[in-house]
Amino acid sequence: MNKTTETTSSRLFLFGLPKMAPLFRRYRRDMFVIILTIIIFTAADLAAPVFQRYALNHFVGGGTLDTIAWFLAAYIGVIAIFAVSGYINTKVCLAAEVRMDRDMRNKAFSHLQQLSFDYFNQNSVGYIHARVMSDTSRIGETITWNLADTVFFLIEIVGSIAVMLYYNARLTLLVLIIVPVISLLYALFQGKLFRLHKEVREINSRITGNFNEGITGARTVKSLVIEDKIYEDFEKETGNMFRTSMRSARLKGLLNAVTTLATSAALAIVLWKGGVIAQEEVGTFSLFMSYARGLMDPVNILVESLSLFIQGKVNIERYSKLVETTPGVKDSKAVIDHYGDCFDPKKENWEEIRGDIEFDHVDFMYPDGEEYVLKDFCLKIPFGTNLAIVGETGAGKSTLANLVCRFYEPTAGRVLIDGRDARERSQLWLHSALGYVLQTPQLFTGTIRENLQYGNPAATEEEIMQAIDLVSARSVLEKLEKGLDTNVGEGGDLLSTGEKQLFSFARAILANPRILILDEATASVDTITEQKIQSAIDKVIKGRTSIVIAHRLSTVKGADLILVVENGRIVEQGRHEDLLAQKGAYYRLWMRQFEEESALQLLS
Repeated sequence: MNKTTETTSSRLFLFGLPKMAPLFRRYRRDMFVIILTIIIFTAADLAAPVFQRYALNHFVGGGTLDTIAWFLAAYIGVIAIFAVSGYINTKVCLAAEVRMDRDMRNKAFSHLQQLSFDYFNQNSVGYIHARVMSDTSRIGETITWNLADTVFFLIEIVGSIAVMLYYNARLTLLVLIIVPVISLLYALFQGKLFRLHKEVREINSRITGNFNEGITGARTVKSLVIEDKIYEDFEKETGNMFRTSMRSARLKGLLNAVTTLATSAALAIVLWKGGVIAQEEVGTFSLFMSYARGLMDPVNILVESLSLFIQGKVNIERYSKLVETTPGVKDSKAVIDHYGDCFDPKKENWEEIRGDIEFDHVDFMYPDGEEYVLKDFCLKIPFGTNLAIVGETGAGKSTLANLVCRFYEPTAGRVLIDGRDARERSQLWLHSALGYVLQTPQLFTGTIRENLQYGNPAATEEEIMQAIDLVSARSVLEKLEKGLDTNVGEGGDLLSTGEKQLFSFARAILANPRILILDEATASVDTITEQKIQSAIDKVIKGRTSIVIAHRLSTVKGADLILVVENGRIVEQGRHEDLLAQKGAYYRLWMRQFEEESALQLLS
């Protein structure tokens, strides 16, 4: 092993496992039982050649059976100890691994709930899935089974050498000449295998991502007729996985050949120099043959176990990177102490939200951006205001809504809610007063009732039906055989987009939010559903602060204030009539849409 490889390996081993120290502390009893049973198991395993030596020398060589009863009792006792310790070790290892996987996955998923939007924007579903599922599985396996293997083979090697030294030091030293040679060769192989292992894990993450996109985007794939392209991309990655895995398999095959050669060399030395011993004590010769034959495998597997710890460092680092990621939006300790967090809210300390919003000299740049989206921006949105944000697709209309919701923090300046900086209160306090309806509706696996109750878990049947009536969704509900107990499928895919949008809107209303945000809520629905949603919007925005992000200007012409966004910047603001009179950006948008709609009506 060259100096660079050795330094890297040491660093990986030393700085990987300490990150898992909390797991070791939590499962210290399991770790103790695993190590203790391995010591007992290994001692019983090492005793077998000693019993064999005694039987050959005493019973065969001595021609007597005077101690056969004691011999059989002791031998059966060792076998029983071997079996019981092996059973306990396997049981504890398996139980500890499963519990570790559960705890790590729960911790990772819990942390994901607290991360900000920027993390999910920068990391694919496949990448996150691999961290939470694959990496945790590999870490649990490393800490339990690999730890047990390492302890077992270490004791096996030390014990074998000690017994052989006791009976014949000279022959033992001859056999041990091969150990450092094979260890060095094995370590060199493992360095290459480690790099291939890392490459395989990265390819696996990409395969998971491609698989996820191919399944979740099945409708888009079929509508674009790109099945062949999606398959080619998937086949390319699986081909990379195959080729990398085959290189790894060839290296492992070569390594096994070297191991077999080393074992044969050790046996040859015993046969060459052990003739004299065989003439005097056939039992001792048999003992050396057993230990020499079994010595090389523990040496090689011990090196492999240590290398697996090093390889596991990749999984540990990637998992640790996830759970150590600091949210871009985070409540201060003082705020959490007073208001609680998303898992332990202290609602008794929450003030009632009125719904006044103010942007106080706000500068904002997205975490991965290079230019300011807002610069010294000031705007007051009194309670009850109907604010509309319009602009071309991709103009950056959602920026203000993201800041109001604290999905992102201002780069400078303040966003005030009811006259106080939003950062002086908890995110959950603010989010509990928000109703957010997205352009692409999101329902969760379960029934319509369960999805609506996400908006208000304590909602009664009457309140649920009132919300459904408010969005004109009763006719949709009556068409469904099981009504509110209809299963919506994964992501709501058993319902149409329009039906999902209506129920998403009803869910938002059921929460009775003080601040309602509609992010192009009618952009992806049919004309009839759009009319229903628009009618509901006109009703529900009364008595609330509402922010309507829209592409179709006809839906927001009655807003109290309209902001026009171009290239991420607010270029105009005012009421519909005033903006038309200015004949600027809003006027151009209005005329273009008017012409397009007129042309469509004419064609119809």
